[in-house]
Amino acid sequence: MTTYFVHDTTVLLKRSLRHILRSPDTIITTAVTPIAMLLLFVYVFGGAIDVGGSSYVNYLLPGILLITVASGIAYTAFRLFTDVSGGIFERFQSMPITRSAVLWSHVLTSVVANLTSLVLVVLVAVAMGFRSGAGVLAWLAVLGIMVLFTLALTWLAVIPGLTAKSVDGVSGFSYPLIFLPFISSAFVPTSGMPGPVRWFADHQPVTSIVNTIRSLYAEQPLGNDGWIALAWCVALLLVAYALAMRTYRSKVA
Repeated sequence: MTTYFVHDTTVLLKRSLRHILRSPDTIITTAVTPIAMLLLFVYVFGGAIDVGGSSYVNYLLPGILLITVASGIAYTAFRLFTDVSGGIFERFQSMPITRSAVLWSHVLTSVVANLTSLVLVVLVAVAMGFRSGAGVLAWLAVLGIMVLFTLALTWLAVIPGLTAKSVDGVSGFSYPLIFLPFISSAFVPTSGMPGPVRWFADHQPVTSIVNTIRSLYAEQPLGNDGWIALAWCVALLLVAYALAMRTYRSKVA
């Protein structure tokens, strides 16, 4: 069973990746908005924001990375929606392949596409002055967090991809996810926010994840943020996976 699952997932993954290679503008478009925000906040607002002794591009990059993933998963939902609405999904279900391979191929495609977009954003940040003395282990830790975060949001994107009735419906779900970093420590320290807003910002998942990545880049102790960020990522992944599989079973029943 495991052998068939791996083989079927690999074949469908190659299919999805070929679609992306034939339309590289998808990855470019995904990266354009975060890069534009990076340029805007660093060169327009950065000089007016006090983030201590570090440069603003160093402070800002972790939040932009999360926004990059939130932007990218909209395309994952759209690709799945296209397969469902175009009849390809039902055709796959009638073939002798592992059923879950259809979803996993889209999920793994999302991871590859989003990691590519993240690399583009980091390269632009480096060109803008981002610097980090972090070692290999710290960079691998950042990679691990981003992969977990991408998987969690991707499985969340599977749900509208399977259930949406229109293109607007399938793409609109990502807007709250893109907006969430604005009410966190991603752009400014939470210490200057009003009481209720600060409480929300300090206790939502983006802040702990951003603070963890920022500390890893700056070679600073993680404190409780590291464990909290890991707990948020794992919890979101498990919940999103369970809901996505429940929706999938309901769809194919």
